[in-house]
Amino acid sequence: MTGITAEPGDRVAFVLSGGASLGAIQVGMLHALYERGIAPDLLIATSVGALNAAFIASRPPTVRTATTLTDVWSGLHHRDVFPLSPWTALLGLLGKSDHFVSARRLRRMVKRRLEFDSLDRAPTPLHVIATDLLTGAERRLSAGPAVDAVLASAALPGVFPPVRFGDRRLIDGGVTNNTPISQALALGATRVYVLPTGYACALRRPPGSALGVAAHALSLLIQQRLVNDIQRIPDGFPMIVLPPPCPLAVTPADFSYSAELIRRSLAGSRAVLDLAGAADAPRTVVPDNMRSPYHEHPG
Repeated sequence: MTGITAEPGDRVAFVLSGGASLGAIQVGMLHALYERGIAPDLLIATSVGALNAAFIASRPPTVRTATTLTDVWSGLHHRDVFPLSPWTALLGLLGKSDHFVSARRLRRMVKRRLEFDSLDRAPTPLHVIATDLLTGAERRLSAGPAVDAVLASAALPGVFPPVRFGDRRLIDGGVTNNTPISQALALGATRVYVLPTGYACALRRPPGSALGVAAHALSLLIQQRLVNDIQRIPDGFPMIVLPPPCPLAVTPADFSYSAELIRRSLAGSRAVLDLAGAADAPRTVVPDNMRSPYHEHPG
């Protein structure tokens, strides 16, 4: 049995990580999975992964769906997600507000593209990860208002406002579990495909903006935790980690490279899935740049 071949009774999970603009990488991964007829029985996602997962949760697992999502990402600009307002930023700096960027545009965009109102009504079961602002506890959201849940999962602390969900205020799930493999196992997944976004592993100089520095620093922390989580998976468990592009010189706040990221991710994912489909392939397939906390790039 190869790493890619499903067995009777398998419960297949797609795990989609956070990563802001690097979420475009997951579109190429989805394209590669769908063209091989690999579809999820459940979706577990964090932050921008929650946006992508919510989009595919009600749509057929086909290349056409991946192509439609490609069109969405190709039309995104920084201002669509992080609309900077001097007044909002000033209020944040003065301590009169808990965020620097309004989430109104992001909310409109999510609401326009979701095809279900409540998480528990998603045709493909969808679970998103957020963080309790007061306690720091990881929260798995499986029911309730879908738009609020997705926005909570993507509420980058200090950048976007926390989201009220029931009686709690929630922020970005990347703070506690950016690539929720553990939640997939807790939900009974027997075969897992991990769709990470990676990190800017080949920057020649640090990001020039406060938002860029914050997003890049968080991505470094997230990469280290993902590698550690992968190392804790028992040998032989059916899991395939798809490869984010590396070298990569795009920060998580830059939306101008989506088409290139999708193209590179599709090529890399096809190669890994071909490897996983070989007769002598291991059941656990992890790319080399996911086996150590940081992938050294010369220069």
